[in-house]
Amino acid sequence: MPVIYPIGGYIFMGERFFTDAPTFAIGMATGIVLHWMSVFSYTWVVKRVIRQFPGEHQATQRLLVMFLGVSLLMIATAYFDLWVFSVIPGTGVSFSPQILQALLLFGIVFSIVLCIILGLFHSYGQWQERQTENEQLKRQALQQQYDALKSQINPHFLFNSLSSISGLIGDHPDLAERFVDDLAKVYRYMLQTGARTLVPLSEELTFLDTYAGLLRVRYGSCLRIELPEVRENLTGQVPPLSLQVLVDNALKYNKMSVESPLMIRLELVGDAAVRVTNVLQRKVRVVDTTQPGLTSLTAQYEQFNHAPIRVEEVDGTFSVTLPLLQSASPSIA
Repeated sequence: MPVIYPIGGYIFMGERFFTDAPTFAIGMATGIVLHWMSVFSYTWVVKRVIRQFPGEHQATQRLLVMFLGVSLLMIATAYFDLWVFSVIPGTGVSFSPQILQALLLFGIVFSIVLCIILGLFHSYGQWQERQTENEQLKRQALQQQYDALKSQINPHFLFNSLSSISGLIGDHPDLAERFVDDLAKVYRYMLQTGARTLVPLSEELTFLDTYAGLLRVRYGSCLRIELPEVRENLTGQVPPLSLQVLVDNALKYNKMSVESPLMIRLELVGDAAVRVTNVLQRKVRVVDTTQPGLTSLTAQYEQFNHAPIRVEEVDGTFSVTLPLLQSASPSIA
């Protein structure tokens, strides 16, 4: 700040700083150099304190430590600056207690003002960052609601299911009737869970069992889906339709045939997670099924401040591990 230079020069050299041109030139040059040395020193101290106490709940502690650090540095700077002015020819400055006392008084006021301003700026920056994160979470929530609505309607899946029913009615009426019942169960579950944030894992597995049955009828021996046999006494919850998203993701990106069926396996990882694994048989061209994908599911998990989804590709297999969640609301302010 340019206003500091004449104030500092007056404290060091008195009226002679303004009345004597050589003294003014030497004092200004020395003051500018010492000022920028101090700026770098203060900046280093302030950044270290902010890194050590970054949280909003640490505002008071951060301000006190910042004031202590800046004050100690200011005392050292005052001694150093006075010594520099006293050894430079032409300034006429001597190392006197009166000048040092004036420097310390000015430095204390400057330290208080500086710490308050920096503390306010940091708090305001945290508030802006929090507001931005909240807006992003709200946009993600709206996108997920839109994706959930698409998954409930899902005209692509409905069209293919109706085509399967049409092919079964003539040759396998009993299978066609069971297919219609299962299709009704699938859409009932989709509609019932549309407004829910989390569902018990047991419910999701029951739904997936019915959904997998429809897929087996449609794809026949080209598709094999293995589900865990244990369905009772399961703890933990998952976002609704999340397992369906992973199964559809495997269908979307992988090809299948009678000779090389697509293998999809769902397994429980203790009481902490559920994993969906498929053999990699990548398609050359991917057809968009308009289904919410893995990216949307990952963003959904981020709202719960929980362990992230783990995606792995090892030895020709692709797996996605979903941590099981507890009953909680997404962190949207």
